Amino acid sequence: MSTTNHIGKPTSRVDGPAKVTGAAKYAAEYHVPDLTYGWVISSPIAKGKITKIHAEEVLALPGVLQIFSHENVPSLAWFDRSYKDQVAPGGSPFRPLHDNEIKFSQQPVALIVADNFEVARYAASLLRIDYQEDKHETSLETKREDGFEPGRGKTGYMPPPPPRGNPDKAWEEAPHRMEAEYVHGAQHHNPMELFSTTAEWRGDGKITAYDKTQGVYNVQDYLTKIFGLKKDDCRVVNEYMGGGFGSGLRPQYQVFLAVMAALELKRSVRVTLTRQQMFSFGHRPHTLQYLKLATNADGTLAALQHHALHETSQFEDYTENVVNWSGMLYQCENVKLGYQLAKLDVYTPLDMRAPGAATGSIGLEVAMDEMAYEAGLDPLEFRLRNYAEQDQNLDKPFSSKKLRDCYHQGAAKFGWGKRTQAPRSMRDESGKLVGWGIGGGVWDASQKKSAAKATITADGHLTVLSAAGENGTGTYTIMTQIAAETLGLPIEAVTFKLGDTDLPEAPLQGGSWTAASVGTAVKNTCEALGEKLLKLAQKMVDSPLKGASLEDVEFVNGQIRLRTDAGQAVVLRDVLQASGETKVEADSSATPNMVKQNGYSMHSHNIVFAEVKVDEELGTVHVTRVVNAVAAGRILNLKTARSQVLGSVVWGISMALMEETVMDHKFGRYMNHNFAEYHVPVNADIHDIDVLFVEEEDDIVNPLGVKGIGEVGMLGVAAAITNAVYHATGKRVRDLPVMIDKLL
Repeated sequence: MSTTNHIGKPTSRVDGPAKVTGAAKYAAEYHVPDLTYGWVISSPIAKGKITKIHAEEVLALPGVLQIFSHENVPSLAWFDRSYKDQVAPGGSPFRPLHDNEIKFSQQPVALIVADNFEVARYAASLLRIDYQEDKHETSLETKREDGFEPGRGKTGYMPPPPPRGNPDKAWEEAPHRMEAEYVHGAQHHNPMELFSTTAEWRGDGKITAYDKTQGVYNVQDYLTKIFGLKKDDCRVVNEYMGGGFGSGLRPQYQVFLAVMAALELKRSVRVTLTRQQMFSFGHRPHTLQYLKLATNADGTLAALQHHALHETSQFEDYTENVVNWSGMLYQCENVKLGYQLAKLDVYTPLDMRAPGAATGSIGLEVAMDEMAYEAGLDPLEFRLRNYAEQDQNLDKPFSSKKLRDCYHQGAAKFGWGKRTQAPRSMRDESGKLVGWGIGGGVWDASQKKSAAKATITADGHLTVLSAAGENGTGTYTIMTQIAAETLGLPIEAVTFKLGDTDLPEAPLQGGSWTAASVGTAVKNTCEALGEKLLKLAQKMVDSPLKGASLEDVEFVNGQIRLRTDAGQAVVLRDVLQASGETKVEADSSATPNMVKQNGYSMHSHNIVFAEVKVDEELGTVHVTRVVNAVAAGRILNLKTARSQVLGSVVWGISMALMEETVMDHKFGRYMNHNFAEYHVPVNADIHDIDVLFVEEEDDIVNPLGVKGIGEVGMLGVAAAITNAVYHATGKRVRDLPVMIDKLL
């Protein structure tokens, strides 16, 4: 429909100027009239009951408006279903201030609201609360025998497929075998922006919630059900987000508290959590994985077994697809996969970038490295020998799969052919041990129902609307590119607006489906607008487009012109002016083509090559080079796509070497709940990272041919680094993160 080429180009972020100048507003930055401030009081115990709240002396402080607790919250929705959001797992959702029961450490137990922030914080320091403490259990190690298999329960969770073949017998009879357990502790998202809500009281029971969220419609639905509000009376806005990584998929308790207080006080209320309180809700769960692999004499997999156990809360059954990928990524006829949960006195875990797959790829890809050594094969050659041509879990072909190309192109870029197989066989010029390792992964390529609206005005400016989220991934930019290309306009002539429940509905921003879902809706909407513009153009006096169908024309350089004769054209601005219309509008939606897609398995793939250098005396590990080769369909913007994968690699380095939330089981409390002791990489930790996008065409996944890269770029990074550490040192670390004490 258009020959103007914007898609695929390395376009700079259109929202960049707003962010660097401070024009972009985040949830805690909206200036609203008559604003008050809330401060959350957190429980110091992990399990028990509140016996008394000594509120009188604090309420007497000048400027303190109210102390909300279970003793005085208003009457709210009764049934669990009212508190379930769009991605709530099975079980009973947490209800803030519902009763005196303590379910986890740092549970919010009260909200102090005052005229200003300083008074609210000071009042919080004076409030005394008495507790009856009960015995808690926060150690996954104690629950090894108490795991249970979850039901479907949660959107996106698929139980492991049934066993195929005879994996036990095949393992026993194979010439090469390995078995091992792999562990990683809990991890917290830790985005830069703290969770915050500015609840603006608009009078007559109406609220606008400026909330940190990855889904404004999800929050609106949550609030209207709990507080009995009409949707028109509950607007939710999030135009910018300072990082989410999944932490904003579910409404967090500060939005409940802020809106509750605003409705009760009939004043605007802002509630912002502290960095310590950011550790009081969802996290990547502590997980134990057990794998058994065996190979035949020719190096092909004879058997694969993968079992995972991870924590959930006492009140919800949070689930991840941890083991399923192992039955899909490599060819094997004898496979058994198992998955269980264990209930602990912690808050419910939550999706964190590449949930399930990031965890499962560590176990699988390190086990594959161990198996390659047992079989006497190069780790890359071992993967090539076990390349899966179709999805054995579903017994379906892949809609597209260029993972073999990723292997070859990534290896060439990295120089893998120069690797020597034996551990401790490579050193640099300074004498440091050098290790090279690989790891990879697979992630769903999915599409969700989405809607959009487009308006073009007489000056030729196009505005496109959709309530999508912008997590920092480049949504503003790629949607602008799609709209501009579809209607043949320059980037500067297009404005994309998102993150507002006054806009057409879009899905949560997660799962790597935003580009495919919202992008297709934007494309459809702009095409519908183009059809309207063509009809108007055909009504112009002496129109050169009379009788032309939409297929006969193209939109380019602000014009509609015949494909067969570029000289026969009309300018879009002239079309509107001739019609007498000040603007032309269109709206449309997009849904997956299930008839077309049902016969295929749709996924993105990647392989990561990592180099580490290890100081043998100090045990320090530095990741000096990484090559990440990704096959993810059509790349809409090389610049923002590369940026996403760079961030994924940095996080993978963090996961391998640094990141862990440490629980003190005596108190049932995460002890390093701050940026000082929750270690993440700094600039000095990051060196050369190369990103390769392997060319891949796929007309089945969606009309744009995109698969999404938010998750897949992180897969295999931690495993590749862990495998490189083994190659360098000869020491196999199966309990992440890899720290100095595990190498010395």
